Amino acid sequence: MKKLFAGLATLVLPAAATAAPIIDHEEQNVHSYILLDRTGSMSNLWDEALVSVNTYARSVAEAEPDEGPDTLNTDVTLAVFDNHDGFQFDVLRRGANADTWSDVTNDEANPRGMTPLFDAIGRMVSLAETDAPEKAVIVIMTDGHENASRELNRDGARAALDRARDRGWEVVFLGADFGQFGDAQGVGMSADKTMAMSAGTLAESMDRLAKKSRDYGLGEEAEITFNDEDRAVAREDEVNK
Repeated sequence: MKKLFAGLATLVLPAAATAAPIIDHEEQNVHSYILLDRTGSMSNLWDEALVSVNTYARSVAEAEPDEGPDTLNTDVTLAVFDNHDGFQFDVLRRGANADTWSDVTNDEANPRGMTPLFDAIGRMVSLAETDAPEKAVIVIMTDGHENASRELNRDGARAALDRARDRGWEVVFLGADFGQFGDAQGVGMSADKTMAMSAGTLAESMDRLAKKSRDYGLGEEAEITFNDEDRAVAREDEVNK
């Protein structure tokens, strides 16, 4: 019996299995604020503009195969603006999770009125400041010049966007079949953050912008700019002609 116990004592027991380390990937967030011109001149482009917004929301939520395991929360706020019996600024989606985006439709808004662009910029920045996300992308889409603001002038709108830029937020300006960027330049927009989009290219252009927004949100790109390929897809030359 003593020999039996002695033999057992010399057995080498297997080491306890080492649990696989739990990797806590940092969750990241980016909030997109889309400011869409709803004025009367947008009538011919309105359906396409809504499709482009819905395309952006779906695309910004879609992870690329090479992104890795990090997660990105993507929220989208959509506001439309015009001057129709006074300044109108209607928030159609507020902090909507892009993963469960509900498409915006013509039943919610239709083109009308004039273009209080500066007032709308101020309101959208204030909305974003209230939310105070760490990372934000402000997308301004219009097809015309400012002509109806009463709350802010050009300097006031620029000051609002400067506050956004000072936070590290990205601001881009899109011309919907419109290539005159005097108002954009007046509110501090650089040429590489403005782009004209020809009719028929809005959805594809917004899809590309959404992917850039994801890269910014994940920290893969420090800023959002438009390159030659983006401009070719948007057929910007046709608009400028």
